[in-house]
Order: sequence, then C-alpha cells, then structure tokens
Amino acid sequence: MDGDQLVQAVTALASGIERREKVNRPAVRVPAERLLEVAARLRDDPALAFDMLVDHAAIDWHAENRFELFYHLFSTAHGHALTLTAFVPRDAPVVPTVSRIWPVAEWQEREAYDLMGILYDEHPDLRRLFLEDDWQGFPLRKDYRDPDMLEFQK
Repeated sequence: MDGDQLVQAVTALASGIERREKVNRPAVRVPAERLLEVAARLRDDPALAFDMLVDHAAIDWHAENRFELFYHLFSTAHGHALTLTAFVPRDAPVVPTVSRIWPVAEWQEREAYDLMGILYDEHPDLRRLFLEDDWQGFPLRKDYRDPDMLEFQK
C-alpha cells in the first residue's frame, strides 16, 4: 500500500478524518473526540495493522490558542508508517489516552503532561515524569516564564 492508498484507507475509517499535507510520511488529522475510536481502528484493521506507537509529541500553537498532538505510528506487519494528528484547545487541553491501545503511550503521555500540561482522560498513572511534584507551570509552553531566568532589557 503506497502513501496515497494508505491515507485513503484511513480517511474511510470514520467521518471527520482529514488528509494532511504530506511532509515525510502520510498524515491525517482527526477530531480529538474521535481519537480513541480512530486509533483502535488503525491498530485493529488487518489492512492497516498499526501495532506500534513510535512517538507522541505536541506543538504549542500559542497564537492560535491550541496544541497539536502528533502520534507517529508504524505497522510491523506491512512496513508502512502514518502520522495521526489532533488539535486540542490550550484552555482545556484534554484528550483520551491511547495507552490502552499502545501501552508505550503511558510514558509518552506523561511526558507531554509534565512539560506541556496536556491532560489524558482515563490515563492509568498521569503524574509528573521529569519535574518535581510541586513544580509550577509547564516549561515547553510558549508562554512559560521561569522565575529564575534573567531577561535582558534593551
């Protein structure tokens, strides 16, 4: 299955899935409320069989008041890759956990929570991963200000 065929197969899984501009692999965007459903179908559909979550990351689109979540997937059965994305608002960054589908997501989602403040609904152990429990704020957000950081004035 080539990249275009893969995107066609994925967009046919459920309504609301959009083709994204291809950068270095096929990519689709799904509404955040459909993320869990689509992720399960990507794993369970024998023609797709995305059994591996390679990476999960987030971008803070501060000017647009939203985060973009990225799930980089791979099928060991078919050798194809896909990037699944979803937007969540900055003021309510809640998305369902995909850790029941890909268990490795537990750690990746904890990292995104710790550094970006994204909440994963029904996550089995959502707590800080790198920072101390009493840390204030989320250091990878574009509006984060470290109280110990010196800022130079012109």
